[in-house]
Amino acid sequence: MKDINTMKATVLTAALPYIQKYYGKTVVIKYGGNAMIHPDLKKAVMSDIILLSLVGIHVVLIHGGGPEISGMMKKLDIESRFVNGLRYTDKETAEVVQMVLAGKTNKDLVGLIGQLGGKAVGLCGIDGCMIQAKKLEGDYGYVGDITKIDTTPIVNAIDSGYIPVVATVGTDCKGNIYNINADTAAAEIAGALHAENIITLTDIRGLMEDVNDEDSLIPVVHVDEVADLVEKGIISGGMIPKVQSCENAVRAGVKKAVMIDGRIEHSILVEMFSDEGIGTMFLP
Repeated sequence: MKDINTMKATVLTAALPYIQKYYGKTVVIKYGGNAMIHPDLKKAVMSDIILLSLVGIHVVLIHGGGPEISGMMKKLDIESRFVNGLRYTDKETAEVVQMVLAGKTNKDLVGLIGQLGGKAVGLCGIDGCMIQAKKLEGDYGYVGDITKIDTTPIVNAIDSGYIPVVATVGTDCKGNIYNINADTAAAEIAGALHAENIITLTDIRGLMEDVNDEDSLIPVVHVDEVADLVEKGIISGGMIPKVQSCENAVRAGVKKAVMIDGRIEHSILVEMFSDEGIGTMFLP
């Protein structure tokens, strides 16, 4: 028993410099993939977020919810249609997106944080006109292109001791509702908050030179290298918007953006509290 306690003390002592580094700083976590679906992973992520909050780190959790939206649309007998990887969002679909993301998904996460001993408040981009948007160019319906972020609701929640959990639904001055890409929203919010870093949970180890070889992980990418990696095909398909969001966050002043494997339990803590980190880190 003594050995186990000694090991625990060693782990806590090793984490101390990182806790001091991030104390009072803002960290944005974009939550998605298997970590959002698998119950044990979901619980591990929420536990990590609560721990970060309890040691004085201001955590902002941003989430989408594509699978739950698709599931609800199937129940309502509404066809899901995608254009260039984005969900085509007509008025009817926009209502489903708002109902699922700002309703069920958001409140389920807030409830789970509460069950695990944390304090969270659920928000969506409509609250306080937090995420202001216009129609994205092209034939996507009410898919939103962010025009402005008002961080007031998020800051008020943090100042009141809560973990803000933000659903990525946007609005415009006419009251139209927009489906906002969660990676894009997380990057914009991180920039507006002058966050210390942004962590994106994915279903792969990070950015790899060869997607079929997990040992080909690229640990560090400078944002000026992104265009060349896209041209070489190393960044392609669904990885492009994720990487571009990391790039945009760093260019907006976030000190670093990290893409990590959300399938690994407590990967957030490994990233935050160790020199080695995990995944791919994007730097200026």
